[in-house]
Amino acid sequence: MIRKWFAFALSLGLFIPTLVVFAKGDFSYITVKGPGITGEINVTDPALTQDFFAFADFSQAEIPAPADPGQGYQIVRVYVEFTDDKPKDIPFDQLHYYPYTDYVFYDGLVEGSSEYDGKWYAANPAAEAPFRSVLVQRALLAWIPFGVLVVALLWFVVAYNRKPKKTMDDRP
Repeated sequence: MIRKWFAFALSLGLFIPTLVVFAKGDFSYITVKGPGITGEINVTDPALTQDFFAFADFSQAEIPAPADPGQGYQIVRVYVEFTDDKPKDIPFDQLHYYPYTDYVFYDGLVEGSSEYDGKWYAANPAAEAPFRSVLVQRALLAWIPFGVLVVALLWFVVAYNRKPKKTMDDRP
């Protein structure tokens, strides 16, 4: 009987610190998919990765499903673990964030389940500014190659027009 209690206490002692670390947040990065994004983007902004409740406080009561939540973004929160000095990305959970209507749908844990899975929550207002900043930075980066092309074409046109024109008198 004592062995069973010892084994239970030991496993509980090993399990609780893991839960505390996961509940704290400190994700390595998040991946974002959604409107205006080709493929997915990885975000390491601490305002969006350091707190488990960055997008919504899941410990608060769920809200009724909205009739039209608007455009949303799929968010996957990821930890990076090192095994034998090799990084391994481990998705922790997934949610859908609707920054324009302030909703969050929590899809749930990737490898497991929780009482928060499949429910709607009010979005955390503190997440809106850093999230929009990420989208703006991404949009600016998408336009840089186009800007470089325009500058190169303008340089070519100016250089071509400055070239002296050959006339009939210039022939040998």
